[in-house]
Amino acid sequence: MSSKGGGTALSRRNYRLSSDTDKPKSTGIVNEKLLSDYLHHVFPSPSKPGPALASLRKSLAFQDLGAHLETLLSEGERTEDSRDQPVEGRLGPQPVVLDHTSGFEGLLFVDDDLLGVIGHSNFSSIRATTCVYKGKWAYEVLISSQGLMQIGWCTLNCRFNQEEGVGDTPDSYAYDGNRVRKWNVTTTNYGKSWAAGDIVSCLIDLDEATITFCLNGQSLGTAFSDIKIGPGVAYFPAISLSFKESVAFNFGSRPLRYPVEGYLPLQDPPTADLTKAHKLLGYIKNVLSTAIDIQEERFLEKDCSLWRLKGEPTVLITLAHIFNHFAPLMCKVYLVEDVLMNFLLGILEGGGSVDEHPLIQQLLDLFWLLMEDYEVNECLQQLMMSLLRAYRFSPIIPDLGFQIHYLRLTTAILRHEKSRKYLLSNVLFDVLRSVVFFYIKTPLRVKEAGLEELIPTTWWPTHFDKEGKDERDPKDESSDERLRRRAYERGCQRLKKRIEVVEELQVQILRLLLNNKDKTTGQASRYIFLNKFRKFLQENASNRGHPTALCPPEYMVCFLHRLITAVRACWDEGSRKSLGSTNSEAAYVPPQIFYNGKVDYFDLQRLGGLLSHLKKTLKDDLASKANIIIDPAEIQATSMDDLDEDEESGAAQRPFGAVAVGGALARPSWLSSPTLGRANRFLSTAAVSLMTPRRPLSQPEKVKIRTLAVENRTEEDIEGSHGNDGLLLGRPLEESDQPMADKSLLEIIDGIVMMYNLSVHQQLGKMVVVADDVHEYAAALKDTEEKIARCPAGRADIMEELHKSQKVFAEKLNHLSRRLAWINATIYSKEKMLDVYWLLCVCIRTIEHADNTGSLFAFTPELYLNVAMNAYSALKNYFSPSCSMDELPGYEETLTQLAAILSKHFADPRIVGTDIKDSLMQALASYVCYPQSLRAVERIPEEQRVAMMRNLLAPYEQRPWAQTNWILVRLWRGCGFGYRYTRLPHLLKTKPEDANLPSLQRDLSIASFQKPCPSLLLQRHMAQLLSADKDMAASFLNSVLNQLNWAFSEFIGMIQEIQQAAERPERNFVDTRQLKVCATCFDLSVSLLRVLEMTVTLVPEIFLDWLRPSAELLLRRLAQLLNQVLNRVTAEKNLFDRVVNLRLPGLESVDHYPILVAVTGILVRVLVDGDRQGTCRAASVLLSDPCFQLHSIQHLLGDGGDSCGSAAPPTTTARAVVSSLASSVAPPLPSAPGAVGPLDRKHFSLHAYSDYISQEEKQKVELMLAFLTEESQQAAASTAPTSEDDLCPICYAHSISAIFKPCSHKSCKACINQHLMNNKDCFFCKATITAVDDYCKPTSS
Repeated sequence: MSSKGGGTALSRRNYRLSSDTDKPKSTGIVNEKLLSDYLHHVFPSPSKPGPALASLRKSLAFQDLGAHLETLLSEGERTEDSRDQPVEGRLGPQPVVLDHTSGFEGLLFVDDDLLGVIGHSNFSSIRATTCVYKGKWAYEVLISSQGLMQIGWCTLNCRFNQEEGVGDTPDSYAYDGNRVRKWNVTTTNYGKSWAAGDIVSCLIDLDEATITFCLNGQSLGTAFSDIKIGPGVAYFPAISLSFKESVAFNFGSRPLRYPVEGYLPLQDPPTADLTKAHKLLGYIKNVLSTAIDIQEERFLEKDCSLWRLKGEPTVLITLAHIFNHFAPLMCKVYLVEDVLMNFLLGILEGGGSVDEHPLIQQLLDLFWLLMEDYEVNECLQQLMMSLLRAYRFSPIIPDLGFQIHYLRLTTAILRHEKSRKYLLSNVLFDVLRSVVFFYIKTPLRVKEAGLEELIPTTWWPTHFDKEGKDERDPKDESSDERLRRRAYERGCQRLKKRIEVVEELQVQILRLLLNNKDKTTGQASRYIFLNKFRKFLQENASNRGHPTALCPPEYMVCFLHRLITAVRACWDEGSRKSLGSTNSEAAYVPPQIFYNGKVDYFDLQRLGGLLSHLKKTLKDDLASKANIIIDPAEIQATSMDDLDEDEESGAAQRPFGAVAVGGALARPSWLSSPTLGRANRFLSTAAVSLMTPRRPLSQPEKVKIRTLAVENRTEEDIEGSHGNDGLLLGRPLEESDQPMADKSLLEIIDGIVMMYNLSVHQQLGKMVVVADDVHEYAAALKDTEEKIARCPAGRADIMEELHKSQKVFAEKLNHLSRRLAWINATIYSKEKMLDVYWLLCVCIRTIEHADNTGSLFAFTPELYLNVAMNAYSALKNYFSPSCSMDELPGYEETLTQLAAILSKHFADPRIVGTDIKDSLMQALASYVCYPQSLRAVERIPEEQRVAMMRNLLAPYEQRPWAQTNWILVRLWRGCGFGYRYTRLPHLLKTKPEDANLPSLQRDLSIASFQKPCPSLLLQRHMAQLLSADKDMAASFLNSVLNQLNWAFSEFIGMIQEIQQAAERPERNFVDTRQLKVCATCFDLSVSLLRVLEMTVTLVPEIFLDWLRPSAELLLRRLAQLLNQVLNRVTAEKNLFDRVVNLRLPGLESVDHYPILVAVTGILVRVLVDGDRQGTCRAASVLLSDPCFQLHSIQHLLGDGGDSCGSAAPPTTTARAVVSSLASSVAPPLPSAPGAVGPLDRKHFSLHAYSDYISQEEKQKVELMLAFLTEESQQAAASTAPTSEDDLCPICYAHSISAIFKPCSHKSCKACINQHLMNNKDCFFCKATITAVDDYCKPTSS
């Protein structure tokens, strides 16, 4: 048989017997009469059979069968002339396709068959090649994405552009299911919303001048009446679609899914071929249902399903004559879908498992035996395309019967080994979106999906705590609510069981594709799948944003879960047969896969940077640790110059991503090989050699590893043989040599991790919005019901509106709760949660094993750390509350392992990427927000905890200090002064819905709202480190003070700009980004103050023990900043007050409470809680600062309202300090309507927050105020007037106390010490300062 080529040009075998003179016995075993009766039974005459006719009919033998069959097939066939006559009412070529030469506007990707289209510009339009002017016509559009599209009809005169499409011109009419409207210049509401997987039927009646649309076979009503008709008017099918939206047209090249009586498809069906195909199929059924009894010389009727291909000559020759005519017809898509697919589906209609229907396997054997290879190939390709299309666009019904039906046939076909291997090699990943088979679409219209019958009772949370969160187990749940909830849960379980039937079939398909035992006909299926799967990943990793190549994320989620189930089943099956190998619970990806060149990671980033750089810099480590030597010549070949040459030499061999056809772009097949990037090629060209460890390094014995393209790899390259470790080549010394059952599964697991990183995690986060909507509507309904209960009896108008709102909310919740049940069953079920948890454990074990290799850890792809962090985040935040993480096996140990990874690697020098470092820092910040995960951090070894705290206390410059600061704040929250709140107290009094944490912390999402859970253990480590290492303490605190100075200065500058904008007479809008940055600077200032409070509480000697070289300087800097903050925030009628009173959206977190309480905590610690010597030093420094004002302290207790000028600073002769915090106070702002004016606003007072500030804390503030009042009075009384000549010429606040060497210039110690932190040059002469001595003014003579 010929196995190549296709089309009618190829000759076929002829099974007609060559001679009429042969004796009847030449037919095989049966005699002439029995053969004739058998053939007449298989090929009955159109006239009714009967005894009389049977005796008169002509004897039939194989010699006459060909002519007899031709006669039977030609009966009733139309003549050539009648076939060629054009159909009245239609103009244009057949077949009907999209006009890619002139009938389009904008940029489009068009399928190879010219029926599928993807928009690639703002609003692209295209029409078909055929128009209609009379009669009733229909075509169907398969909706692949549910975005903005306008589908309908247009005339040749319509002119479209990037803004106006079908329906926007007078002679065009369109339906838009995205906005649920119809368009003809103007627009009105029409129809229903469509979703991906729906089919839109477009009907035009040119006799009645109407246009109608149907959605999944249900009429949406007449959309347009009295459309323009008459001479010169003809309508083309047309569509306009926005960027990345995609559809596929069916003008009649395939059977219409929802034909409408009286309407003809635009393309004529192949009526003659259909008749022939049905006749031939009937003859095949006759053969299958007839058995020849040679002994009795008769034939028997039997069940078709019991037929077996046994090699009987009579049967085979009969079938061969049939297939001479049947095989060419099975290369046509219409006939495959209408005849063959329906026949095969009918075989499986009886139910039962696919194994109980072996007839399909027998038929496929027959196909491969009696059809040319190219015919079988084309037939199988068209059959799988029809099955996939039918599965994808089947409507959702309660029992998912359509989906199950098509998946069962797909499974039956793939059980056939030869067919499976052909489809894997050439169709499933090359021509089809085979991932669609593993997707279960979510119904957008609950009623049509039958969920109302499946889940008759709906339920949603009705009990909320004081922070607006629903309670998982409300204690006061009524009996009715409990019954509703349980009925809803039973409905969800019924739905889940039906979905599990589909999922099980999908897993069976993948188990077939992962079969590694079918080696009798060539390479096993698993290795074909592995290479195709890797190309699939490459396509999606290398073409982000390319609409023709990317697999939709909703498909990827389902594919990932089915693949995990199938891979784990294969892994455990293999481990049971291989003694000593681990089961899937302990699976991980060995580190040598990341550097031995066996697996291509495309252009994915490694932890240590580019692979080419790592192979150059770590080649010695590879040689010593993994016995791998990089060939210097091969490394040299990857230089940039050589790469440029490679691009030129390989350009002619690479396929184009899209080919221009006329003016439009022809879209490539969905997973055709993309042009690989530069990094791709040079990653695959580095030759790797295996070194025998007994030989010296200078003369290694090399075993060359073949550098093969993914599709050319064999089983030996993956599994290894005869000393070749395959994928595990180059095992490092730290890695155990425990056997693994199937090495090929390691690469699939690696691909699963990559899939999760590409799009699965983002999709999991996206689908949570439905649960959020349920929560919001439930809260709104509860609020409405409370308003109804409070509504006065006399206000019928208000009551009516409230009841309307109640009805709307209840209907929306009924819909959303059923849709949420579907999503929970398909995406967020317990089983799916276990899949993500298993993936998390795989990543953790992989990272731990890679970490043990030392410097080779740099070869690990970044995606493993990303997936570990994201999988934990998904488990914590996305899955249903009914799926508790505490129930996961080994969860506590896993938390501790992940904590160890985060704490070690956020400052790992082997990791060079700034993005992954930021991600690690943010993940650690989120990790310490939850009590359970924080305790996991405390469970890691003490050495790692101390190292983590040391890294956190490194100077803030040159690193993401904001996240670091937030981690330290989180470890402190719950211990600070008035710092035990979860939501911002000042907002809980006015706007509880906005009482969230600051904007910086809001980025940590749900983690922000956890109750305080400080870590005393990590606080103790911090205290020990800062106390023991004086230099580290000084550099850390100086960096904190520098950042505080910057953050608060920026905040003051921004609120000044906001105030000025608000004062302008014209209407102004403040940029929301500016408001967000302003709020972030305020939040940063508060968090930095909290870190200072934490430090001064845990290690007060850093500031108060002046035997430490930097203590006095640090205390003076701290006092200066605290005074500046107090003065800015507490001054009467000041800028801060005015901006707070504006109540701008985005600045909700900006208020007196957060920042004043943080400052108060620091002051109380240094002025009240310390020993006498320390408090006196602190008071002295604070009072000596020229910015100190006692009324700022009095303001904390609400006592400073009339004392703005009563308490002057101790050094009244001092000039105002010049610093970056200085800015003018804005003039008074006119009170906005509804806002509280500055004169009417009550003073801030800690007494107003008794729920958040304890009585003991208030007493300490009162003691501090009394102490400072007394000290300031004593200082004012004892301070002698100071001559201006004796004041420091830099700050004019302190007396001269230091002299510089060698230049002898002078200043106070505070100024020179602060200056020398960043600069060694003199203030005045720029000479290098070598020493600073104490200066005492000489006594006057």
